[in-house]
Amino acid sequence: MRSETDDVLLLSSGEREKEAFLKAVGEAARAIVDSVNDDKAYSGIDPYDLRAIIGKLSFLPEKGDGWDVMMESVRENILPHMLRTWSTSYMPHLHSPALIEAIAAEVIIAAFNSSMDSWDQGPAATEIEVKAVRELISLYGYGKDADGTFTSGGSQSNISALIAHRDRYLEKEFGWDTKKKGLPSSYDRLRLYVSEISHFSFDKGAHMAGLGYDVVVKLPVDDRCRIDTEKARSIIEKDRENGLIPFMIVATIGTTDFGSIDSVKKLREIADEYGMLLHADAAYGSGAILSSYSDRVSDLCLADSITIDFHKMFLLPISASVLLMKDGTELDAFQLHADYLNREEDEEDGYINLVGKSMQTTRRFDALKVYMAFRMRGRDGFRKILDTMIENAAYFHSRLEADNDFISPVAPELSSVVFALKGGDERNRKARRALMKEGIIIGQTVYKGDVMLKFTLLNPLLTKDHIDRLIDRIRSC
Repeated sequence: MRSETDDVLLLSSGEREKEAFLKAVGEAARAIVDSVNDDKAYSGIDPYDLRAIIGKLSFLPEKGDGWDVMMESVRENILPHMLRTWSTSYMPHLHSPALIEAIAAEVIIAAFNSSMDSWDQGPAATEIEVKAVRELISLYGYGKDADGTFTSGGSQSNISALIAHRDRYLEKEFGWDTKKKGLPSSYDRLRLYVSEISHFSFDKGAHMAGLGYDVVVKLPVDDRCRIDTEKARSIIEKDRENGLIPFMIVATIGTTDFGSIDSVKKLREIADEYGMLLHADAAYGSGAILSSYSDRVSDLCLADSITIDFHKMFLLPISASVLLMKDGTELDAFQLHADYLNREEDEEDGYINLVGKSMQTTRRFDALKVYMAFRMRGRDGFRKILDTMIENAAYFHSRLEADNDFISPVAPELSSVVFALKGGDERNRKARRALMKEGIIIGQTVYKGDVMLKFTLLNPLLTKDHIDRLIDRIRSC
């Protein structure tokens, strides 16, 4: 039976339309809540069985099924097998649960459907994003000349930084206008230096920026999985002696697996010595700025740019990232005027059109999530959340170090712990798969050629008792 509101298309000022909106949002919320009946992270269903269930679903019927039939299908076939990021049994990736107020923000974002490219597509949204960027500039220690933009995630922030720094370096050192002329003939001599365990977005970005993978030099790490700065200096010096052009170096503030934090201070010295720009990929570790352990990331302001992700340690829904530039004029790399979008006369009259700071045109109002969560929780609330993550990781590592059944080779600086059961690669692979079938999802990676397991402890509801029970369960595998 079709619902009487099935023919309502949009939220509007009409009472019938408002009621349809409330029904849809309310029933969707109820369906989510009703699907939560245990603390499993996943139903444990085999991928082939799940594929068969999804394969049988109607997708685009000739005549629409209406709200009730469609929603019942979602309740029965999809929600039971969704990953529950809020579960204390989920800890494999930098994939956080979402704060309740930020989920509410997503409803507002979707309902108003603002676009952040021009002021007339999101007046209040534009002003909130500008305010958020200015506040973040202050939080991370940049000055009045800094600027920033929200992006879809760490990859886009990192790639945007690479493009902006490439353009600025070529302009400053060679008087070359990359926007007009493309890459100079000597582009293949440029070199970008990253940790050997850095995020893959720099390889991807080098390709997208027309430089190619060969310009990316992977620097060795020490026993704490941080860039070995002495070896890095030697590699860069040798490259310069061979006629290559070092133009950019990246500090990773929280590597994907280990949460290791490169020394921004030492890399700043190297960058200055060789005339390079320094980017800090703090997609993971940027949240620590609000913790009691902020000293671990307090030198981020020494970098020329910073990637911040809010959908990791800050616990906001995907997607929410920011790129901050110490010299805001570097964002001019993305500036291009279009008469239908960012007219110069509008900007002269105070209308801010953010499209000129981003590689995106249409862009979501993700700044609202940051505003609502920051306003609701405050510094104290976030400090408690972030301290719990960092201290849980330290506790877990200390337990493993004292346990003869495990190894955990790198002490955590953030919330990630890499470890393994003694007994070889196959035992660890089987342990992870066995736990997944029970609805407990942990990570798997490789360290010095050996299969390792991984906890990424982004859930502030996780307690030491939870951790103790997980250790016992893993040991029994």
